[in-house]
Amino acid sequence: CSEKQLADIAEKYLFAAIKAGEIYRKIEKSKGAGNFVTEVSMDEVAQPQTPVELFFILNMLGNEGVPLQTIAPKFSGRFNKGVDYVGDPMKFALEFEEDLMIVAFAVSEFGLSENLKISIHSGSDKFAIYPHIGALLKKHDKGVHLKTAGTTWLEEVIGLAEAGDKALDFAKEIYIKSLEKIEELCAPYADVIDIDDNALPSAGEVSVWNGRKFASSLRHDQGNPDYNPNMRQLIHVAYKLAAQKTEFYFRLLEEHEEVVSECVFDNIYNRHICRLFL
Repeated sequence: CSEKQLADIAEKYLFAAIKAGEIYRKIEKSKGAGNFVTEVSMDEVAQPQTPVELFFILNMLGNEGVPLQTIAPKFSGRFNKGVDYVGDPMKFALEFEEDLMIVAFAVSEFGLSENLKISIHSGSDKFAIYPHIGALLKKHDKGVHLKTAGTTWLEEVIGLAEAGDKALDFAKEIYIKSLEKIEELCAPYADVIDIDDNALPSAGEVSVWNGRKFASSLRHDQGNPDYNPNMRQLIHVAYKLAAQKTEFYFRLLEEHEEVVSECVFDNIYNRHICRLFL
């Protein structure tokens, strides 16, 4: 690594690392050391970090005393919300393995947590790269942090749709309102969604759907002709509409716990855990 490369890396990342340290210490002062999980994410940028950049980023964070437990680098390809990976799986695999080795080396060099894992942001539902992730985790005997909050929210909506009656009406309401507020809902996620507006079913169409049709359109099953990844991405970012009716939403989840739980379990265990680890 040349002196110029080091200067470029410092110019690009050092200020952010210092600020991360300040943020960590502020939270630590309020919550106390060891009472929260620290993650540093760098995924919402234009280009993936190189292995050398990641090495020095971890060095900077170590110097700042940030006891990070997960680090979320940027990878090549599209990690759109709630749908499959778009890109070259082999290129991703190369980057992921390089990062695994850099993290392992940095832990020993900089005294970072031995539990430090790579976090794959928007990593749920990226089935095309799961065989590579699983194989590399076994090869290097490492773990991974995979965020599944969004895919779980989608399964809750699917379960409510399958439950029918008021629960189905609520699921339809979420979708129809999301069409009305599509620009507002999508703006914060422009880099991680790719929605074809012309492929979205209209409010009129969805209003007459039964629960099976709604659920099969939303469930991530690429072998089902009803599956609509555009609709899935839109509802993914529409979670805040449910938050506006939190009490009613939670009551529906409780009333239909059995069907919703079955959807969530099937998704997390069979589509995610089994594909990654078994």
